[in-house]
Amino acid sequence: MNNEKPPSEWADAASKALHAKLLACGAKVAAAESLTVGRVQTELGRWSGASGYFAGGMTCYAAEAKVRLLGVDAAHAAKVDSVSARVAEDMALGVAALFGCRLGVATTGYAEPCAALDIAEPFAWVAAARDEKVMSERVEGAGLGRVAMQERAASAALELLSKILHESAQPRVS
Repeated sequence: MNNEKPPSEWADAASKALHAKLLACGAKVAAAESLTVGRVQTELGRWSGASGYFAGGMTCYAAEAKVRLLGVDAAHAAKVDSVSARVAEDMALGVAALFGCRLGVATTGYAEPCAALDIAEPFAWVAAARDEKVMSERVEGAGLGRVAMQERAASAALELLSKILHESAQPRVS
């Protein structure tokens, strides 16, 4: 894998625009991360004034932590090794509830191939929740190294958070 530090996919302009949207909406956001190990939280706290919208977050790598702290369904998580749209959605809703926020954002996935699980290429699921509405999407990482995949997933999660601020998401159906 390539060990070079890739350029951030989340540009300054997009970051500042999200910062402005979050300040304008008046709602707090919390983040739950797995494969991105804090990159989403770092970006949310990047600009002065972030305390006006960023309540906090957590990194939950272990399935047990996702279940106990974020309300992820244990049986489903076990079936999918904690990587699915449903897990990401549960994480986003769970972290928002845990921090008493209207907004939640989450990431889960594989930052690199895993032969033991037959994962040939990195991929992730990201989700964003606003109140009881939630959106999720799969993020592909064919050919990316570990760090580049983590950055791609974090960027996708932040873009989805920006999108849910102004779009009407479909109610969650499980």
